[in-house]
Amino acid sequence: MTTEQGSWPQGRWYWIAALAVLLLFGLSSLDLYQHYTIGYGSLAAAFGFTAASGSLALALGLARAISLALAWSRPRLGLGIALTTTAVTAATGEAVSSSEPWPWAVTGVFGYAAILAIAGARGMPRRQLIRWWIAAQVLSVVAYVPGWALGTANFASGIVMALVSAAGVVVGDLLRSRTEARRRLAEQEVISETERGERARLQERARIARELHDVVAHHLSVIVVRADSAPHRLPDVPADVQKEFAEIGEAARASLTEMRRVLRLLRSEEHQELEPQPGLDQLPDLVETARQAGAVVELNAEWLVEIDPAVQLTAYRVVQEALSNAVRHAPRSAVRVEVRRADAHLQVKVRNGPSATPVSTGGGGHGLMGMRERVELVDGAVSAGPTPDGGYLVYVAIPVGEEVAGADSRTGR
Repeated sequence: MTTEQGSWPQGRWYWIAALAVLLLFGLSSLDLYQHYTIGYGSLAAAFGFTAASGSLALALGLARAISLALAWSRPRLGLGIALTTTAVTAATGEAVSSSEPWPWAVTGVFGYAAILAIAGARGMPRRQLIRWWIAAQVLSVVAYVPGWALGTANFASGIVMALVSAAGVVVGDLLRSRTEARRRLAEQEVISETERGERARLQERARIARELHDVVAHHLSVIVVRADSAPHRLPDVPADVQKEFAEIGEAARASLTEMRRVLRLLRSEEHQELEPQPGLDQLPDLVETARQAGAVVELNAEWLVEIDPAVQLTAYRVVQEALSNAVRHAPRSAVRVEVRRADAHLQVKVRNGPSATPVSTGGGGHGLMGMRERVELVDGAVSAGPTPDGGYLVYVAIPVGEEVAGADSRTGR
């Protein structure tokens, strides 16, 4: 997985990000100017380097601000500039007090942690985040060598830097996982919509085939029968008229033959499922995906063996559609999924509580319509509607007869 390239935030986050960059510039410059002797450090003096402390502090503060600004679109470059800025700070300055963190100033520590978090949110893999964290710790150790030799090293600041930057790695990885979960859930919704569209198309083709068979083919058959029997039913039919009736019958038979070809074409499926379809054993993965997207889901399922794969696929799709609707229309509400056998039916219940935040209730209802069509194909029944507490309940019952040989119960929470 490679790092995703992003862009500057939009909307209100545009101004929040811009304010963060400006604050980092101002606070870094003041921090370096007031608490460090930039340009006159021991290492700088050893190489004969001197510079105006204020000017260099301003330049280093600007570099840190640029590193944060680049974190949105070029996180690797932003992290590299942040490390380089710290290295230059360590080489050209000294802390005015042994209590000041060194070589990472306070603004540098939190700025670097923020860049790590943003890089993770933009898709940087966990392994790369950890590598950048290790690079920062290596830089700290290298910078501590002169202070350790002189007896002035402040190792406590290095521990603080390691912990704060590690928190940035954790936050970034969590944001990346959340974004990936939402993307996968959106992909599943697209797949469900595609399947519903394909099913509607096949059903329309089947309806057209039925109409052609019941109406057009019937009338053509009548024409054939009447054309063949006309010379025998009608007295004194001339030879040329008998020939005309025969030609009409042959034309009708040819039309019937072509009609049957069209019916076979309409009723044939152009695509075959080459990959195994999901079943009840994959419900925990589906629920875990919804949890990663921020939903609070409880799964209480009774895993039935030797059940028709078509019934399993139907139950899986019902839970998938109901979870998608709950996440979309009732965000952050508690969702309970129950799948069990009662008598000769497989029962599926998906109940969510009221939404924690007001959301738009607009929608075309195509998901529930597709759910009903899918369940009806396996002779099941669907009921869906609001609950007294303001939530929503989807209930599906699918007949399974005596084909269920056994069951063992598992509960996922």
